[in-house]
Amino acid sequence: MESKSTGSVTPKKSGLTGSARKIKDNAADWHNLMLKWEGCNDTAFSAAGKIVNLKIRVLSHEKMLLDDAASAQENTDEDKEELERLCSELLDLMEKMEQIQLKMEKLTSTFKGVCDLEAYQRSGENSRPIHFHTWPTTLFYETSLKMSEMYKKEIFLKKTIVGEVAHTSDQDLLMVYLSCWLYQPYIDAGIKVLLESMLLETGHRTL
Repeated sequence: MESKSTGSVTPKKSGLTGSARKIKDNAADWHNLMLKWEGCNDTAFSAAGKIVNLKIRVLSHEKMLLDDAASAQENTDEDKEELERLCSELLDLMEKMEQIQLKMEKLTSTFKGVCDLEAYQRSGENSRPIHFHTWPTTLFYETSLKMSEMYKKEIFLKKTIVGEVAHTSDQDLLMVYLSCWLYQPYIDAGIKVLLESMLLETGHRTL
């Protein structure tokens, strides 16, 4: 999943207050969190790729009969140290991505809170306020929830990959793990449309 913009979105100063201000700020936060996710994902993919390449090299060496046992042991020790370093790097990046995903869930909870507040304040009324152009607050919540669920499933997949990649001896499976990390199967391409629609509705984007 690639974001349309390479820069962060900063909420513009305006006369918005209350629910409208919160909704607009949340939309900007969504955009910025997705950018941070992609940055971490790219760096983590690089680390995962190095792990896979190292694993494949080690597996190839294990299949060969080496005459120099001392040299073979030295290479094994170096590979083990490098593998531990790369796995530690990948775990650190994974933790950062988990924190980003949790912040996405928090944004969704905030949208839900605004919806609940408006429902309480307008109890018995059929209409709901439109703070910007056409979206009711419920649509912001539903959009945020849909995006958040994608990242929730994706983070679970990535945690599984991190737990398996250093211990797998099957080269084909290692390549599958690497491919899954890169293509992020649970993050639908349509998420870009959802985000851009939210940014357009709140005025962060213009036609």
